[in-house]
Amino acid sequence: MFQSIFSAVGDLYIYKLSHVLFGNHVAQWALFSQLTNWFMFFCINRTLSNSLETVLTLVGLYYWPCIRVSSSKVPLVSRKWGLVVAALTCAIRPTSAITWVYVGLLELLLTRHRLKFVFLEVIPIGLMMIALSCLLDRLMYGSWVLVPLNFLKFNFLSSGGDYYGTHPWHWYFTQGFTIMLFTFLPFSIAGIILSKQWKLFGLISWVLGLYSVLGHKEFRFVLPVLPIALIFSGYSLATIGKANSSYKPKGPPGIHRKKPLKMHLAVLFLLASNLPMALYLSLVHQRGTEDVMNYLSVEALNGKVENILFLTPCHAAPYYSTLHRNIPMRFLDCSPSGEKGVLDESDRFMMDPVGFASEFAKNWSLPSHIVLFDSQEKLLEDFLASHSFQEERRFFHAHFKVDRDLQASVVVYSFRGH
Repeated sequence: MFQSIFSAVGDLYIYKLSHVLFGNHVAQWALFSQLTNWFMFFCINRTLSNSLETVLTLVGLYYWPCIRVSSSKVPLVSRKWGLVVAALTCAIRPTSAITWVYVGLLELLLTRHRLKFVFLEVIPIGLMMIALSCLLDRLMYGSWVLVPLNFLKFNFLSSGGDYYGTHPWHWYFTQGFTIMLFTFLPFSIAGIILSKQWKLFGLISWVLGLYSVLGHKEFRFVLPVLPIALIFSGYSLATIGKANSSYKPKGPPGIHRKKPLKMHLAVLFLLASNLPMALYLSLVHQRGTEDVMNYLSVEALNGKVENILFLTPCHAAPYYSTLHRNIPMRFLDCSPSGEKGVLDESDRFMMDPVGFASEFAKNWSLPSHIVLFDSQEKLLEDFLASHSFQEERRFFHAHFKVDRDLQASVVVYSFRGH
């Protein structure tokens, strides 16, 4: 429910930000782009910190004077609200500082009251948010922890994120961000050129450039600048629509259809290329683990589930966010080791499912249910039978290659021993 609310807030503020930058007509088309882009449809409503980060980024940008066409007409209290949102975003996800350093430096360059901005706004609000964050971490961890510093050490100073895979430096430009935009890409490029809003284009380039320095890359890392690119797409579509309304043809009546046809074709092209992907990836692809958790949630409500073991790659299922029951669950750990070359539980299981499961079973608390993919099930049939586990339900997952194994379904086994 909360994620749906955050998503709606994001839609509202992409409209408001587009409206103050370019007017109502562009805002409508920016909202259209936001709602029909396949990746926004797929990702923004998920319980990821990046989704919340994206919504807060849109809210914060709306309040920053330097983003507006005429910053002198924006009241200074708006900037304070922007600073509060920026500080909150960085507290939730420290890498948001990449976005707000750019915006802050731009504001510092354009504002007339630089000392007031730094000493009476940035420092007090920043210190207040750091203090609140430290107090919350102290309450949760039981000791004083500076999470942003640990985050910086792991992801930037030690390249800990590389443990989960790396991509070439140009990946965001040649694959990642271009795939996220997909068929909106040419419209966004046209919107950048036509609008001449170089400050927002600079923000997109800045974020993509700095994230490209890191070895470990993911689509969701650059999600906060995707709505900005879609605003430019909205500008491009609005330009086509404006040309339609202002065009007065001379000659035969049939000529006036050429420009409306261009507009209709653009909209149909975007819908036809984005909606099938959005619906398939959101409703069909890799849905098995969610169906498993929904099933186990019902079984747990009826008192039929006591303990669950997931013999799958780590974090394969949504766990308590779907189960909603205080039932012990165990998944294979994939925390990075401080020593190079040391394999985690998930890697060891994938390399040798039978050997790992046999060793693991020596010290386990016997689960009532085991969840695994069918590719490992084939190898663990004898192990499961010897421990009195029988297949209970099977759920479609997806047809795709992972670690050279075809994982088409997720299987639930239950303990039938006495």
